[in-house]
Amino acid sequence: MSETILVIGSSGQIGTELVEELRNQYGNDNVVASDIKEPQTPQKGPFEALDILNKEQLLKVVERHNVKEVYLLAALLSATAEKNPEFAWELNMNSLFNVLNLAKDGIIKKVFWPSSIAVFGPTTPKKDTPQYTIMEPSTVYGISKQAGERWCEYYYKKYGVDVRSIRYPGLIGYKSLPGGGTTDYAVDIFHQAIKHGEYKCFLNATTTLPMMYMSDAIKATIQIMQAPKENIKIRSSYNLAGISFNPEEIANEIKKHIPTFTISYKEDFRQKIADSWPQTINDKDAQEDWNWSPEYNLETMSANMIKNLKLIVT
Repeated sequence: MSETILVIGSSGQIGTELVEELRNQYGNDNVVASDIKEPQTPQKGPFEALDILNKEQLLKVVERHNVKEVYLLAALLSATAEKNPEFAWELNMNSLFNVLNLAKDGIIKKVFWPSSIAVFGPTTPKKDTPQYTIMEPSTVYGISKQAGERWCEYYYKKYGVDVRSIRYPGLIGYKSLPGGGTTDYAVDIFHQAIKHGEYKCFLNATTTLPMMYMSDAIKATIQIMQAPKENIKIRSSYNLAGISFNPEEIANEIKKHIPTFTISYKEDFRQKIADSWPQTINDKDAQEDWNWSPEYNLETMSANMIKNLKLIVT
């Protein structure tokens, strides 16, 4: 039986596109998609309904498919987590322990676990945020990701677990709907522009945040997992940079394609979350260690989003 890859949280914003690309590279049958709920779209390969908090169920799926590599994407994101802090902590932390312990026991060989710019906080330097800096996160999501980074590094040093991680900025893609993150305005704005020609933004016009087009995020995720083990020098999580912009800048880019588009602003609780995060990220370690570089900028990303969404948004 061939070794397979398991993607946990396959129905989410990242998981949807990651499964597709992994299947393109490794073959449909060699990538098992899993989520707590059944997928909304037909699957080209195996799918398992899986509650990641159920250790026994996880082990059965891993053994059934001879899984050796796990991409753990299941999590409650920033804005959603603030509404249910205790469950967010339980899901975000215990899912990680369940997977790390399988690797510690030698049942799986390699783990990808995503961190986030949410690990940074109000006291972190906002511009050109370095890899090693002050990290005092002010959200449940950020606290869980910071703790997760420490546990990943601990399991690597203590047990030799080959765990790899990147700190995702805000992610923008057209193949799935926003998933409850503070940066999700940058996805929803395109949907609303095409459907209604207007958007009411929950952040103010000048809130600059680090973002990344989804295809670049998928590229980085697979690239770090395919890199030789000796190249991965950071076992907590790597800074990752793509594009930094604010709502006004993205709105102006959309107007180039939809001239009648209008945007208005009404801040909500997510403004405070966004204000605690960096504006630009220094990712020289990812560039040097495993050759990372993004392909998309604001202009090319916006053009690609609008072109593709016009085909699917009604």
